[in-house]
Amino acid sequence: MNSNDPTDPPLRDVAQSPEATARYLADVQRVLLDIGKSLETLAIETRLHLRDTHVEGDRWYHARLRAMPVERALGNVLKNLNNLTDGLEKSAYKRHAHDDVVKNTAQERKDKQLERRRKKNPQPLQAAPNPPQQDAQNQNSRYGRPTSIYDMGNRESA
Repeated sequence: MNSNDPTDPPLRDVAQSPEATARYLADVQRVLLDIGKSLETLAIETRLHLRDTHVEGDRWYHARLRAMPVERALGNVLKNLNNLTDGLEKSAYKRHAHDDVVKNTAQERKDKQLERRRKKNPQPLQAAPNPPQQDAQNQNSRYGRPTSIYDMGNRESA
């Protein structure tokens, strides 16, 4: 299929490449971070204005209480925006990891199949001329094995 075909859905070529996906998500993240800076400034200016708006008969805390729902709403927007940018970054890593998994799947399946064949048809073990247990026993003949926990004190140390 031609990649320049006008009938192709948008972003198809971006979705097919992990590098293109990472670049696209990084661009979106940059835009969102710029928007986030503007929203932070808006939140600060809104807070200052709302807390400074007093009505006749107010006590000192009334303006602050009236401003809290607006401040909370803007704070939630900023929090969601930060979560969104973190999610974009995580998505780029997951997309790249997915391609690695797909690339390695065929080899892993071959390895598993070979392992299953080895388990079904084990190779006969050849007798070694000098079993390793006897070698270890001959080298450490001066060290006796304790037969119980009470024999530990009689054992020579290295």
